[in-house]
Amino acid sequence: MKPKARVIALYLPQFHPIPENDMWWGKGFTEWTNLAKAKPLYPGHKQPKLPADLGFYDLRVPEVREAQAVLAKQYGVEAFCYYYYWFDGKRLLERPLNEMIATKSPDFPFCLCWANGSWTGIWHGAPNRTLQEQTYPGRQDDEKHFYEVLLPALSDPRYLKIDGRSLIAVHLPQDIPHARELTDTWRNLALRSGVGELHLLGFGNQEKWNAAANGFDAGCSTNLPVVRPWISWSQPYKRMQFKVRHWLNQPTVYDYKEVSSSLLDTNLRKNFYPAVIPNWDNTPRSGANGRVLHGSTPELFRGLLREAIEKVSDRPYDQRVIILKSWNEWAEGNYVEPDAEFGHGWLEAIATEVM
Repeated sequence: MKPKARVIALYLPQFHPIPENDMWWGKGFTEWTNLAKAKPLYPGHKQPKLPADLGFYDLRVPEVREAQAVLAKQYGVEAFCYYYYWFDGKRLLERPLNEMIATKSPDFPFCLCWANGSWTGIWHGAPNRTLQEQTYPGRQDDEKHFYEVLLPALSDPRYLKIDGRSLIAVHLPQDIPHARELTDTWRNLALRSGVGELHLLGFGNQEKWNAAANGFDAGCSTNLPVVRPWISWSQPYKRMQFKVRHWLNQPTVYDYKEVSSSLLDTNLRKNFYPAVIPNWDNTPRSGANGRVLHGSTPELFRGLLREAIEKVSDRPYDQRVIILKSWNEWAEGNYVEPDAEFGHGWLEAIATEVM
């Protein structure tokens, strides 16, 4: 019996040290560095959020990657969508992906998402600090990008397909000045290389970004809600909540239960996939500049997932895609891996609704 939907989980590789992060943030920096030093910033704020079964893992270890795949498969996640980084020929954090492809392990479906934003200090209180700038030189770089990153992945039999076409996602398609030329180039090279047709997915707001006009087959909105924030102060302070938040230099806080309905597009177009966000708290990275979805629980997430499944239930099975944001973005408080508070609760919510 097939699952009710195809859950594809965004997967972050920043759990191993690299020379660039050593230089920018200190020797041995990984995503765990910020998480481990996180502290509560307002009444009722739960930090740090600690991993359970997998611990503070290192993605250079093959057994870790295998254990992640076993969990995902057991609880109804169909594939990992690996973020990768390409800056005019330069790659960062590429080791887990390269080793997964080279060793053919774990035996678990995957696809790729080009995380094409510049690396800056914006989430660390230094918005004007550019660590690695993203540029778009044009066709020659697009071709090199395809042959060095995409083709080895697309040639793998584990690569995920939608209606027989290999899925490639782009995180910020609206930032690419020659998006149509880029997508045309990749499609042509894929056909010439014998890996078949592509299914290109761009992450963008469906009301503000036209997927087809920019050469993409589908879109998906993964943004947090744009609504008035809610602060968890006691009742006497509520009428002054925004001033209190400002005076006390607090993060922007939303109530997950109240805003969960806005986490899904109301009128989902046929060429857009819903994204489900189980939780969010990027204060380990950003401190008072962060945003929090306060009060998120596996049960509330389960309701959101159920709603997303309903939105795609009338589509052909291959197109019943739901993007899970995310599998393991721990320093953004955005994950479904087992944690110290809920154990396997996030994963159990997926299994209950999908399988």
